[in-house]
Amino acid sequence: MLASSYRPRNPGHDYYGRGTYLITLVVASRSHLLAHFSTDFGREIIALTPLGEAVQQIWYKTPQIQATHGNRVVVHACVCMTDHFHGVIEVLEPMEWSLGDIIQAFKAACTSRWQQEQGLLSSTNRPITVDCQSPDCPQWLREKALLHYNEGALIRSLSKKQRQEYYSFVGRCQRPLFDDNYDDTVCLDDRHREAMIAYVNDNPRRALLRRLLPDVMQRSLHVMIGQRSYGAFGNLFLLRWARKVQVQCHRRHPVSRVPYEDTDDYARQREAWEAAILEGQTIIVTPGISRGELLMKKECLEKGYPLIHLQKEPIGPYWKPERQRFDACTRGSLLILAPWNLDSMDAVAGIPSDSDYSRFHNLNTLAAEICSFSGDARIIQN
Repeated sequence: MLASSYRPRNPGHDYYGRGTYLITLVVASRSHLLAHFSTDFGREIIALTPLGEAVQQIWYKTPQIQATHGNRVVVHACVCMTDHFHGVIEVLEPMEWSLGDIIQAFKAACTSRWQQEQGLLSSTNRPITVDCQSPDCPQWLREKALLHYNEGALIRSLSKKQRQEYYSFVGRCQRPLFDDNYDDTVCLDDRHREAMIAYVNDNPRRALLRRLLPDVMQRSLHVMIGQRSYGAFGNLFLLRWARKVQVQCHRRHPVSRVPYEDTDDYARQREAWEAAILEGQTIIVTPGISRGELLMKKECLEKGYPLIHLQKEPIGPYWKPERQRFDACTRGSLLILAPWNLDSMDAVAGIPSDSDYSRFHNLNTLAAEICSFSGDARIIQN
């Protein structure tokens, strides 16, 4: 069975207490069981399968089910994509169960429903003795069934390693619907919760746009720009633009020491950058670290100016930008780059390269390199 792409985060967090969480579950082996792309009156949509509809129904019944165990929770949103599920759940008061217990109960109910659709017994209640009649049955499974024969020898009595071996033997239909692990993002405040709900509700639109606009919504895990490898998301054509200008600003003016973005020097620079953009000559390149850089980055995103944005967070196979940058990608005006070996670059001012101070300085060094790059980027891995 393929390893999950997700892992629970925030190991020091109290998962028995109050809190709101964005949950992501991945279908085992990334099988497209929950939804599929379809055409409805000439318009492409994401249509739920019967299993996807059942999964959403189970999610919305979670508060009622958990109330029988004395757990007060409420669910705010959910969406089934082709091969994964997103949901927002809020724990209203401290519980005897952990969040992980609640998610496990939800996953088990979904697996039972999936197996019911296939005419199979639920995995958790399936006696392993029914599989011991096969001549290919491994010896350890026969011994386990014989040892626990009077108890029924259920699948749930197997260890994690034994379950993996068992599922490899009996086939995909008897495996759990979802991967063992899941991802949880802890909500910080009410605004963050609304952003979580908006993200869940916006997932189908984002998936359709990635499908319909492949040239400007490319995700490439390894793009060689000069001698460096980057993860990339967006419009790679922007790298071929003849003139690229780095936006790099001090936090404070070197003479007056006031915030640089409040000075006349910054105002003149920003006016010159915008004039060059409007003449079609320039693409802005910046990590957007200092306040002055952030303001210029924000203006590019809001007005649709071409922008190459460098970030320290890696771009993996399932990474996606937040809505504002995602929408800029759909317009073809944004390329996001994340260097793979950022922390192996030189220390800055004697400060280790894996510190934020050195990372930010090194990102600006990379921005300068990209501005001088005039060749074609090589895509090593999409």
